Amino acid sequence: MRYNKIRKMDISDGPGVRVSIFMQGCDFNCKNCFNQETHSFTGGKEFTDETIEKVLDLCKNDYIEGLSILGGEPMNPKNIDGTTKLAKAFKERYPNKNLWAWTGYTYENYLKGKPVLNYLDVVVDGQYKDELHDPTLDWRGSSNQRVINVKESLNQNKVVLEEVKK
Repeated sequence: MRYNKIRKMDISDGPGVRVSIFMQGCDFNCKNCFNQETHSFTGGKEFTDETIEKVLDLCKNDYIEGLSILGGEPMNPKNIDGTTKLAKAFKERYPNKNLWAWTGYTYENYLKGKPVLNYLDVVVDGQYKDELHDPTLDWRGSSNQRVINVKESLNQNKVVLEEVKK
């Protein structure tokens, strides 16, 4: 597994000031994707335990509200184990900070039942659709994508949308 980049202080990928990691590799290749450089599974850098420790260390400051995991595609079968390992380590170290992830897969058709959901607070699901692009939306690029409250979705056994506020 590989990752593309880590942002130490990101204010565009989730609420507050966050650390963001962009995983490398995506099979969706959505038209006009804003992260086309993350599509190749051979690009970027190797994702290791040291990468996880670096991300966790960057999250330690009180002003960091949480961690965002994006891509590429962090939930791709080639990436999901590493994503889950990072998510678990983050929540164990920072149980009071929030963890967001973006995926082109949908909650019902792929994510449901996956261990990674035990650690996520919010997941933005669905492939970016250029014809549904809406720059006024918070945290997503197209209107088909959903901002899902994972804990409530697990509790209620149905998709519960997150109340979106910047």
